[in-house]
Amino acid sequence: MAVIGILLSLGLLMFMAYRGFSVIFFAPVFAILAAVFSGMAIMPTYTEIFLPNLANYLKVYFPFFLLGAVFGKVMEESGAAKAIAKAIVNKLGKKQAMLSVVLSAAILTYGGVSLFVVAFAVYPFAASIFKEADIPKRLVPATIALGAFTFTMDALPGTPQIQNSIPMKFFNTDLFAAPVFGTLGAIMVLVAGMVYLEWRKRKAQAAGEGYGDNHKNEPEIVEDGNLPNPLLAALPLISVLVVTLVLQKLVFPSWNIASWVTQAPYNIPKTGVLGTMNNWALMIALVVGIALAFVINPRRIKGNVAKAINLGAIGSLLAVMNTASEVGFGNVIKSLPGFQTIAHALMGINGGGSPLLSEAVTVNTLAGVTGSASGGLSIALDTFGKHYLDWAARTNVSPELLHRVASMASGGMDTLPHNGAVITLLGIAGLTHKQSYKDIFVMTLIKTATVFVLIFFQSILHFV
Repeated sequence: MAVIGILLSLGLLMFMAYRGFSVIFFAPVFAILAAVFSGMAIMPTYTEIFLPNLANYLKVYFPFFLLGAVFGKVMEESGAAKAIAKAIVNKLGKKQAMLSVVLSAAILTYGGVSLFVVAFAVYPFAASIFKEADIPKRLVPATIALGAFTFTMDALPGTPQIQNSIPMKFFNTDLFAAPVFGTLGAIMVLVAGMVYLEWRKRKAQAAGEGYGDNHKNEPEIVEDGNLPNPLLAALPLISVLVVTLVLQKLVFPSWNIASWVTQAPYNIPKTGVLGTMNNWALMIALVVGIALAFVINPRRIKGNVAKAINLGAIGSLLAVMNTASEVGFGNVIKSLPGFQTIAHALMGINGGGSPLLSEAVTVNTLAGVTGSASGGLSIALDTFGKHYLDWAARTNVSPELLHRVASMASGGMDTLPHNGAVITLLGIAGLTHKQSYKDIFVMTLIKTATVFVLIFFQSILHFV
């Protein structure tokens, strides 16, 4: 009954999300339903399991959501995001409409702009160029997803997205862990994703399907001559990567702070000091990026400073609460007897003695259960991170590989219908799950397959 309860609650959560209902409301509802199937009490499950885990997630990761969203909003208000997107689109032209959108989203995401904000920033240009090229609008979400939700989210080394920062505190690694593994994965996902999207475009156009009519949320494209130079607009994005790299690789390693931050009132565990410092590096880098985004185009940002900060802060709340609610749901599931059956099965996976296959399957599965890459990743590493680290030490697998595999695996089956980013992206585009979800899900399948292909080749070639 316990396993049935888990599967039923997950199915209902996906169904309600597919129908457009908020996961913030229904995640605790169906978490409690699963608990009831296991004979657990309703109110203690909600107040002592769901809410504390929701709060713990907010405690650790809210700064990344907040700073990332504000950064993205400032990039938008300063015209930097628009300048970058327009430069790419103008350079490649409408014949490469899909690649233009993918690269626009990829550059913004890799520069540290929140995934949710990237969707808002890129959508107007995506819709405009798709309409000009007469490509079905229903392919816009999948195209943005390829650029923002896949290889730049967690595969490319150095990406400041939260899915790449979470493993740092568990494995004492940094954002640039396993660069060869991650770069190869990014190339594979980009190429396979573009081949699929171009095939879908040609198939639709051969059938006489164009952009379509009577769409919702059609953007009004207004030409704006007061945009910064694209190279100048890219400066805040570059600064996020450079500052993070310098702090993590050069500055913080020379600091001997463990002697005092491990004491009261901070009480940071000694094993987590390096990961915590790496988190600080990303926070500082995002603040630097925000400051630069404010000053690169003062004429446009003048009078909009409060607007950018306020809208970014408000926007971050919905994104982080969607994810935190799914983390609360996942942790309730984790506490159930039925989960132990699932967990033992996952931990029993042995990929030739290496922990990488077991880790990839576990993270991917829990990301699917929670509907959140960062949520599932957090639960998986909270539960099994130490076990994987010990396993890796016994089998001579580097912590950097554990980091990269966990990060990339989290961006696989997380994009089930109840995923907050998917719901937000479809809402921005004015499309439904029925119209566009299939192609988003294929991006997920490509991403998932890439992780396991790389694990196979890594076991033969031993690259990092």
